[in-house]
Amino acid sequence: MNDARDIVDIHGVNPSGAGAEAVRPYLSVQFDCCKVYLRIYRDPDGKKYTARCPRCGKKVNFLVGEGGTNARFFVVS
Repeated sequence: MNDARDIVDIHGVNPSGAGAEAVRPYLSVQFDCCKVYLRIYRDPDGKKYTARCPRCGKKVNFLVGEGGTNARFFVVS
């Protein structure tokens, strides 16, 4: 017998695969300073991505806007 409590809703996971609206945009960032890779997600306002090296604390912002790039991987030195 099916029970409604058997359904688990996991944010960002769409088991049916119907629609990309559940997928959250991200960038891949490699911090050369400490050889650390991060996946960073767009801020809730949709205007930028913010990354901070977890080892040394170096911070970088990637702005979203016209005339930008379609690149999804960046190396921060």
